[in-house]
Amino acid sequence: MEKSLRKNFLNALHGNPVNRIPALSVTQTGTVELMDMTGAAWPEAHSDPEKMAKLAIAWHEIAGFEAVHYPYCLTVLAETMGCDVRMGTKDIQPSVLSHPFSKGPENLGIPENLLEKGRIPAVLKATEILVDMIENKKGRKIPLIAGMEGPLTVFTHIAEIKNCLIWALKKPDYFNTFMETCTELCIEYASTLFDHGADALCMPDGGIVGSRMMPPSVLEDSVKPFYKRLCRKVNGPVILHICGDAGDSLRTLSECGFEAISIEEKVSLKAAKEAIGDRARLIGNVSPSRTLLFGTPDAVKAEAKQCLSAGVDILAPGCGIAPGTPLSNIRALVEARDEWYVEKG
Repeated sequence: MEKSLRKNFLNALHGNPVNRIPALSVTQTGTVELMDMTGAAWPEAHSDPEKMAKLAIAWHEIAGFEAVHYPYCLTVLAETMGCDVRMGTKDIQPSVLSHPFSKGPENLGIPENLLEKGRIPAVLKATEILVDMIENKKGRKIPLIAGMEGPLTVFTHIAEIKNCLIWALKKPDYFNTFMETCTELCIEYASTLFDHGADALCMPDGGIVGSRMMPPSVLEDSVKPFYKRLCRKVNGPVILHICGDAGDSLRTLSECGFEAISIEEKVSLKAAKEAIGDRARLIGNVSPSRTLLFGTPDAVKAEAKQCLSAGVDILAPGCGIAPGTPLSNIRALVEARDEWYVEKG
């Protein structure tokens, strides 16, 4: 089975026939239990490429997930753009503390020598280490999924959410200037991740879309064109992850060119499939809090099988995995997929 994991994942991502629906995570995967087992813990694993890679590979070797995902936060690009970042603790992710462009786009631009800034070199080095780890397993068989902020997330980090929303309506020139810069920033970083060996990118973005704070007209007229540009220019498959209840926005998002869209459990899978159609694949959406964190393995299996029966293309948690999630519940997600195929006959 391991020999076909990468091919199976890429087939699923592109809508081609698969041996079986992949079971993995396209979002945050660091848990305290795996940190203790590997000796690669936060916050060091956010900036130490060896520890970043060691914790990431454990998701395949120990937890059984059929892909490797890294890094473990959404502050890498914000830091390169001048945000102060609190690096968190063993069970708390990094967070943005300052918003250097909250007054407007004056002096806004992509930093020179971007790929040498902040933690970008650590993520790129971790990519190389993971590629080497995987290729030492007699060929490139396990898919690598790199996580990164999307342009809206970078925008809200460097300028604050409230300004993003106000400018979208009252200062569209500001909004477009920020989206232009943040999109080009993401394109450069994303393409470099692919050049270093990533198989796919997951771009959590649009929390303000899932929260329904952004008017549909802004998404259609002012965000969609930049998403389409990003998908067109990045040299590999991009997964969009949307937090919250993004149901009303899924049709628009599926027209942007993303290979797949990852959704939370707040979204009905039936409604999501109807909205997306065959324009993108659907990933999700086992609850990371109610079920994976606080539930039992049996509860995980029941919800996972519901997702499979509802027609997900890739079975995954509906959002980032909480650091306190038990390993037994994580393993149950993959076991549920295997049992579902047996029960189907």
